[in-house]
Amino acid sequence: MVERINPSELDLKEKVVHINRVAKVLKGGRRFAFNAIVVVGDGNGHVGLGLGKANEVINAINKGTDQAKKNLIYVPIINGTISHAVNSKFGAGRVVLKPAAPGTGVIAGGPVRAICEAAGIVNILTKSTGSSNPHNVSKATFNAFRDMLNADTVAKKRDISVQQVFHG
Repeated sequence: MVERINPSELDLKEKVVHINRVAKVLKGGRRFAFNAIVVVGDGNGHVGLGLGKANEVINAINKGTDQAKKNLIYVPIINGTISHAVNSKFGAGRVVLKPAAPGTGVIAGGPVRAICEAAGIVNILTKSTGSSNPHNVSKATFNAFRDMLNADTVAKKRDISVQQVFHG
């Protein structure tokens, strides 16, 4: 079990990725509700993703923010980019994330861009294929970041030093 990150210790900024209006048809007409996908991040490797549902947009965003703060993870960032390339899939949404050279910028669209910027990544190459549904793409991106390994973790798994990880 991974230890939880305390959101009160971090300076988190929230960003709404997508708001979806859904309708329930009743005898007297339609009743509308809202879903909000929210990303929170400190711009220093910590990022969280949440989904809030409510009858009002503001309430949905607040619920999504609370959910995102509960789902915080740490993304290993080296020189403004990710440590290694990673593929991930959630539902029919697929994302490919690759480290990029300094000066490249965030080459990403929609939910992937929002999550990368919240995490504090400044150089990354991404490709989103399959479903363009923001729910699936954002969860695939979040899972990709969660599955990333840093050098310390790899060294510990292989029972070798950190220098041996890089120099074979």
